[in-house]
Amino acid sequence: MTNPDLIPALLYKLNENQLALEAALMELTLWIELQGSSEVGGNVRGALNVITQNEEFINASLKTLMPPE
Repeated sequence: MTNPDLIPALLYKLNENQLALEAALMELTLWIELQGSSEVGGNVRGALNVITQNEEFINASLKTLMPPE
C-alpha cells in the first residue's frame, strides 16, 4: 500500500470510530435521560447532531476517495 492509498483507508477507519463513539454516547444519553436528567441528555443530543449532519458528506467523500473493489 503506497502512502496516497493509505489516506482514504485511514479516513474510513476514523469515520467508523466516530460512528461507534456516536452510538456509545447515544446509549449513555438514553440512560442519563431515564435517570431524569433531560437537560444533559438534550445537550449531548445537540452535540451528536453535528455528526449526523456531516455523515452524508463524509460518506460521499469517502466513496470518491476509496478505490473500487
